[in-house]
Amino acid sequence: MKIRVIQGPNINMLGKRDPSIYGVMSMDDIHDNMKKVADAAGHEIEFFQSNYEGEIVDKIQECLGKVDGIIINPAAFTHTSIAILDALSAVRLPTIEVHISNIHAREEFRSKSMTAPAATGVIAGFGPLGYHIAIISMIEIFNQIKAAKAARKTQQA
Repeated sequence: MKIRVIQGPNINMLGKRDPSIYGVMSMDDIHDNMKKVADAAGHEIEFFQSNYEGEIVDKIQECLGKVDGIIINPAAFTHTSIAILDALSAVRLPTIEVHISNIHAREEFRSKSMTAPAATGVIAGFGPLGYHIAIISMIEIFNQIKAAKAARKTQQA
């Protein structure tokens, strides 16, 4: 199965941007770790980062029929983007939203996620480890989907 990781604005600055909040790992380091886990489980994974909302919407729409699950950190767009919410809702894929910091423990405007209603689950506040939790969670979702399909096939036989 195939996973697309979509990173929002400023995620490319990880490791440089306010390490006390976002940690010292770079985006590439996080992606390398995720790829190792996906490869070990036999899943494909691809990565995309943009600072532009429309490019993120386009990348989500491109997932339809091409990937089986999305891991997304909409970053600042989390709190403002109905367009990203609508794109995620339209593709109807298992989606895990990740936030490095605990968005509920920061400024009030960061505590509301506009995009979370389209997510299967949200992981926040675990630093870069949140991405590892997300990839493990997506693999488990895939396992559950596979088991459900096998059970239906057995019932039909």
